[in-house]
Amino acid sequence: MSMTQTTIRLTVNGNIRDVAAAPDTALLYVLRNDLELNGPKYGCGLGECGACTVIIDGVAARSCVIPISGCTDRDILTLEGLGSRQHPDPVQTAFIEEQAAQCGYCLNGMIMTTKALLMQNPQPSEAEVRQALQYNLCRCGAHVEILRAVQRAAGHAVEDRE
Repeated sequence: MSMTQTTIRLTVNGNIRDVAAAPDTALLYVLRNDLELNGPKYGCGLGECGACTVIIDGVAARSCVIPISGCTDRDILTLEGLGSRQHPDPVQTAFIEEQAAQCGYCLNGMIMTTKALLMQNPQPSEAEVRQALQYNLCRCGAHVEILRAVQRAAGHAVEDRE
């Protein structure tokens, strides 16, 4: 990693922010450490688990492997930009209603990947949902509830639990 810092302008959750950092600094570190946005989590640091997922220009992206120099003139959306406690995004509401979390560590990635999927395909099939989420890891085994939450967020009828 280079040590030379420069000022880089980012658009995060609709706000323009100037950040002083080395151009090859991972977006995740800037979001968490400089902008105090803790929705994206550090999981593997290799872009493989999905805990750090954000949406860049409408596409789910792994912020732990994206240098901030590649994020200028791009629209970055984090979990904090989706909704609030008082007015959650429909995807967040669906995850709450389906109780689609156990430890919650994967939740950022699951929600942000779901949001990106629904932005591109508002009515995905179950196969398309599974494909979109296949590289988001959940060690707790909440996959059934997560799939139900995505179906609910997409407006599909979800059968009552027994």
